[in-house]
Amino acid sequence: MKKTKVLVLSDHPLSPSGVGTQTRYIIEALLKTSRYQFVCLGGAVKHNNYNPQKIDPWGEDWRIFPVDGYGNHDIIRSIIQKERPDVLWFMTDPRFYEWLWEVENEIRPNMPMVYYHVWDNFPAPLFNGKYYRSTDEVACISKVTHEILQEVAPGVNSYYVPHAVNSNVFYKYKTPEKKAIVASARKRICVESTTAHKNINKKIFFWNNRNARRKQSGTLIWWFKEFLDRVGHDQACLLMHTDPRDQHGQDLPLLIEHLGIADGQVMISNVKVQPEELAHMYNAADYTINISDAEGFGLATLESLSCGTPIIVNMTGGLQEQVTDGKNWFGHGIKPSSKAVIGSLQVPYIYEDRISQKDFNAALEWALNLSDKRYKKMAALGRRHVADNYNFDEFEKGWVKLMDEIVARHGSWETRKGYKRWHLLEVA
Repeated sequence: MKKTKVLVLSDHPLSPSGVGTQTRYIIEALLKTSRYQFVCLGGAVKHNNYNPQKIDPWGEDWRIFPVDGYGNHDIIRSIIQKERPDVLWFMTDPRFYEWLWEVENEIRPNMPMVYYHVWDNFPAPLFNGKYYRSTDEVACISKVTHEILQEVAPGVNSYYVPHAVNSNVFYKYKTPEKKAIVASARKRICVESTTAHKNINKKIFFWNNRNARRKQSGTLIWWFKEFLDRVGHDQACLLMHTDPRDQHGQDLPLLIEHLGIADGQVMISNVKVQPEELAHMYNAADYTINISDAEGFGLATLESLSCGTPIIVNMTGGLQEQVTDGKNWFGHGIKPSSKAVIGSLQVPYIYEDRISQKDFNAALEWALNLSDKRYKKMAALGRRHVADNYNFDEFEKGWVKLMDEIVARHGSWETRKGYKRWHLLEVA
């Protein structure tokens, strides 16, 4: 039986980014059916070489071609002509794919375009409408994104398909061996990393994000230092897993030195680690923080909840649906104190949700003072929330079902259905 060939445009599927991770999960789910094969343009990372890769154990069924950015017109034309894919699947912010939609009239006559869409916030981006309407099917990573899609382009097939985490990797440690790993990590963080602020019981706040402007990494460090000045530098510490000198962010080591908090108050983990090691960090932490001013979903906080570690987040984008189900809370949600409409030539308007330092301090004080009983209940509810609403098995099954339906509904090449090269418009 001929396999359905999917051309994928996204972050490199083996990269540790949220986009890359979710792309890999989806590809692996479809490969397990033995009915799909993939040709990927692996972008958004710096490549040591550009040789095509075959991914074990899938061989010819999963090939990755490293590219700069996410591709271009010539690459797309060439690979479509050579590979004749049945579906084009792409993921991330639409700003990265304006060039792709410019040639949709060359692509869609032969295959459907399927977009896994992220958009961070309102007001509804009417300027994206032309892109949505130039796509056959749109899957949305958050409830905010899906609501926006339905408002801007109600005639386009769209679905709410949230991210998921692999609970075989991200889970609450309970065995003696795993608990020993956590105890050792906490000792290194709380005692061995400092000379003057040793306290094995201090609260560990974890931050796992890209060091970029909207992630508010500099604000977090600055405010955390001033928080410690109030409660005591031996009461809490901040562990940041990030690139400390990302070109899109701030010089974090400089900030830490400038503020005098290099003695274990704020620590940086900058070595790329395997997911299993990342799970160690979530289990060792007491809370995971994300105060981005805009966040399409925020995969790190979902991983944290799956490990039984509550979250402290700005109530923006996809973070809102993670921290509460509308009844129960799985951490602390901080309401934005201001909503500024910002923009650019490419994105004329979008809300930027900023929290206040006062509310940030209140959230951390709440975290310090939460009783063990309430903490354990919240942690357990958070794990249940992930299992019920972001279940990994259901995520895999959902993508297989969705892709099967798309392939049957649209066909490709000689069997292509439902696409018209022209539209009738009534002129008054």
